Amino acid sequence: MKKLVGVIIALVVILAVIILSVVILGNMMGIERFQTGENPLLRFGSVFVGGLIALVVFLFTRENKAWEIGTRQVVWMAIGAALYAVLSWVFNGTVFVVPSLSQVSLRPAICIPMFFGYAFGPVVGFFTGAVGNMFGDALTGFGLSPQWSIGNGLVGFVAGLPMLFANKKKSLDLVLIIGAVLAVIAAVIYFVNRNLPNMLFYDVANNIFGDATISLFAGISIIVGLVLVVIVRFAFARNIDIAAAVTWSMLGNILGIGFAAITDIWINGYSPAAAIVGEFLPAAGPNLIFAAILVPLLVVAYAAVQKQSGR
Repeated sequence: MKKLVGVIIALVVILAVIILSVVILGNMMGIERFQTGENPLLRFGSVFVGGLIALVVFLFTRENKAWEIGTRQVVWMAIGAALYAVLSWVFNGTVFVVPSLSQVSLRPAICIPMFFGYAFGPVVGFFTGAVGNMFGDALTGFGLSPQWSIGNGLVGFVAGLPMLFANKKKSLDLVLIIGAVLAVIAAVIYFVNRNLPNMLFYDVANNIFGDATISLFAGISIIVGLVLVVIVRFAFARNIDIAAAVTWSMLGNILGIGFAAITDIWINGYSPAAAIVGEFLPAAGPNLIFAAILVPLLVVAYAAVQKQSGR
């Protein structure tokens, strides 16, 4: 019962932070950076769906210690969300902007919810990704997209699921295969639809939308990222923490960003092909590259800190 209460409270807090920020700060106080776009009910509906997904996974595995939430986990939630918000703000619009249907730039900070999920559990990862992304977008002035905040939350949530396995190594090959299949399918969709008409991208510098063809970089980045993940998986086969963290982060990235992009089919009226080519690939592809490069560094650094502190 204690685990159930803890998980529900965490999910309710995530939902409350997003909704109250939009209602109070965005609508009542008129702060544009906390306002959301059209179809707010559908946007908030995606928040409920994302939370429901997490709750279902919990219910099927509720006896596992991964769901224990105490003071330590709460502290890590706050630290993770703060770090992700600040680093997202630093990199949003300040680095290479990837042509897309929305506001997509290279985001090395995605390694934060991935690592926090893997190191401290799926609930910590969910909170870090969802709340951190929301405040990062607000600090940048993008406005709030609840479906993308929950998508980022799911990235951290899935990255934390290795804690459910007594033997992390047994899950790796299946997770790698599932992630690889999804990545290849997305790449194929790109090459079939790369010249979609009326494709739009967001020009951060001038704060306008304009016509553009999604770049080849977006299409091939997910394959480059997949190759890097495979290399890390087998190059560090003896270091199960690095291999598991990167492999599960790959799956979390694909499922979480995929969730956000697919919900935009209903929220923004995109076609399925446009959602995959114009939103999912520009965001998920570079994320996968950062996962393969940066997550191992964080795992190694954390292991060194643990060893030095004797924990």
